[in-house]
Amino acid sequence: MTMDVFEAIKGRRSVRAFTDEPVSDEEIMKMIDAARYAPSAGNIQPWEFIVIRNRDVKRGLSEAALEQTFIEEAPVVIVVCANQPRSSRGYGSRGASLYCLQDTAAATQNMLLAAHAMGLATCWVGAFNEDEAARVLNTPHGVRPVAIIPVGHAAEKPLTRGRRAVGEIVHYDVFGRK
Repeated sequence: MTMDVFEAIKGRRSVRAFTDEPVSDEEIMKMIDAARYAPSAGNIQPWEFIVIRNRDVKRGLSEAALEQTFIEEAPVVIVVCANQPRSSRGYGSRGASLYCLQDTAAATQNMLLAAHAMGLATCWVGAFNEDEAARVLNTPHGVRPVAIIPVGHAAEKPLTRGRRAVGEIVHYDVFGRK
């Protein structure tokens, strides 16, 4: 069964409680494969993905993420990192400071939607001490952890949260013109 992209976009939720059911390597690779098809500035593809199953590493990330313990309870955690030197080779300081973050954000969204389409649950965690996460993951200088994504099978079904109306967020030609 294939999920329509709009169904995936509207149906995906941030899940913070997971069952003990395992997540296969094949499912993880499908998520990462979807991520690598995200757009990137100059097709530089500055993303790096760290797949974590080790309980101690997950615990370290949970601590770095302000004690968000659901991170360590997920069967798998994927950390999306931005390779700043790779982006800067094509775009200098703007590549290192902005484009690599935009690119990894697009890759992260692709992963979340792919997981949802496969019946998996995820949560995009951005609240963490970046230096501490980098230490736990042993990332080299210039490879920034930008998203922590716990992956598993949902043990909860979060409610749909409200969205701002289209009329509130669309401007025509210049900001403020409705």
